[in-house]
Amino acid sequence: MKKCLPLLICGSALVTACAEEPRPRSVTEFIENPILLEAAVVRCAQNRTESRYDAECVNARQAASIIEAKEERARRDQLEAESDKKREALRRTQRAAAEARRRAIEVERLREEAEYLAQFGELPPPPDGETAIDNGAANAPAVVVPKADAAEVPPSTGESAPALDGGNAPVAEADPVSDLDAVRDELRKRTEE
Repeated sequence: MKKCLPLLICGSALVTACAEEPRPRSVTEFIENPILLEAAVVRCAQNRTESRYDAECVNARQAASIIEAKEERARRDQLEAESDKKREALRRTQRAAAEARRRAIEVERLREEAEYLAQFGELPPPPDGETAIDNGAANAPAVVVPKADAAEVPPSTGESAPALDGGNAPVAEADPVSDLDAVRDELRKRTEE
């Protein structure tokens, strides 16, 4: 019997250890293993009155609420990112529309200016970056002022008088022909004095 006693003690210790309730699972165990969490939630939902204060059920409910909060935060962050993208796209659209309106107003202003200047036979100034167009090559109306006849010009008194053609249109004056030597002589006289 002495040999059976240690076996009997070991057997009873083993039976006692197996008879103990397993420790309740923690919140982190439920968060890490969603299958365990689902099983615990289903078990706890079957008999709410008995499982209301059960440690494992309390931990399962807490883990479920933590997981729901994380999912809600991720969903909210995703919606916020989508809203930011939509706002930026709307801003780009508004900037493009404003730029198009500005360009249309500028084109209309330039068209009106060209139309106004065309009444007087002038070409509008060239846009930035372009070279000026030769006035003779342009297809714009030009003002032609006839030159005065020699018979209509009064005798010269040393000063150049504007030629009159009987109208009020200005007449282009011809530059008086000057002698280069005479100008040099005049400059020498003035510097000597």
